[in-house]
Amino acid sequence: MVLVAVFGVALLVAVLLSGLAARTVLSTSFLFLVGGALVSDGFLGLIHITPDSEIVSVTADLALFAVLFTDGMHVSFPKLRANWRNPARALGLGMPLAFVGMALITHFLVGLDWTTSFLVGAVLAPTDPVFASAIVGRKEVPAKLRQLLNVESGINDGLALPVVLILIAAAGPISGHAEADLGKIALELVLGLVFGIVLPFVVIELVRFRLLGAEPKLQPLLPLAIGVILYAVCHLTHANPYLAAFSAGAVLTARSLEAKEAFEPLGEALAELAKFAALLVFGALLTPQLFGDLSVGGYVAVVLAIVLIRPASLLISLLGTTISRKEKLVAAWFGPKGFASVVYGLLVLQSGIPQAKEAFTLIAVCIAFSIIAHSSTDVPIARAFDVDELAGIPEPHKKDTQPAEMQANARP
Repeated sequence: MVLVAVFGVALLVAVLLSGLAARTVLSTSFLFLVGGALVSDGFLGLIHITPDSEIVSVTADLALFAVLFTDGMHVSFPKLRANWRNPARALGLGMPLAFVGMALITHFLVGLDWTTSFLVGAVLAPTDPVFASAIVGRKEVPAKLRQLLNVESGINDGLALPVVLILIAAAGPISGHAEADLGKIALELVLGLVFGIVLPFVVIELVRFRLLGAEPKLQPLLPLAIGVILYAVCHLTHANPYLAAFSAGAVLTARSLEAKEAFEPLGEALAELAKFAALLVFGALLTPQLFGDLSVGGYVAVVLAIVLIRPASLLISLLGTTISRKEKLVAAWFGPKGFASVVYGLLVLQSGIPQAKEAFTLIAVCIAFSIIAHSSTDVPIARAFDVDELAGIPEPHKKDTQPAEMQANARP
């Protein structure tokens, strides 16, 4: 119950400061991360959470599913068909380059063996735009850029998972439930994709029957029901829930724009709650001991992962495209490590491989630094695209009802 109280207080503080955060480098994500760290055993000792606590894996798993489900709803198939090349380049070339680059610096700077180094690279390869919401969530930002980041982050989680599982098995003796049968992994991915396509398709067709249909006040619950069923079915059948979530959101939007628009406010709120809960719990793992366990080489590797590996790999993959130089630079910078990396990092820690603890320490610190760096720079960079009102909150000095000339004359 202490954890619930802490979450409530953190949520209240985040809401009260959200207006300021929408206009400055202050980040609500950062507030929850710091809040979790402050109440953990490393500082105040109000809550006691360890990496093997069930609440850690459950909250990260739920948050990633919820975020990918709502992200999938932002995918427009007509636009994707017209602009598929850029996401394909990012996934087919940029992601492997980031994977190999991270493995190289992990091996040479941290001293992990080659297999574990490539495992760290696979865990940190997926990106998460939830910590750059002012970029991917604003219509004023060029559509090509938003689509590139959104589609890349939605698909790369599923692409990284089989690689992570295979490398866990190759890294040494494993314990727990980590399995790496290639056929089994392929089946899980296919099942996730099938469930994510079929379930929303069938439900939307049922709604169109004359005797069926949701009354207006219950319409937002229809996609929610799809998401809940999908999450349960995937975990019962061991299908990939992340690929299922993203594909279900995309299919739902393609089949019923009305359902998407009805659910959007509720869906975004639920995704935010899940994200904040996972950040609070993950923050509780960020103790002084964890940061102290990472070597100097590890910190250099973390910095290089954020400022060099991701930017360089994506810039290389986008060579020769029609995306403007500014958009390429923004896309290259926004490669934050998020909930997929948290979930996969926990798989590594719980696998029992020889260098599991060292790998998880590097992964956790990299995620923490990435969240801080990317969630605190999304608003300033969004300003470069002339986004005047972020999160629906106008600047204090602006009066929407006055012409621009009157506003200019009214300023001191």
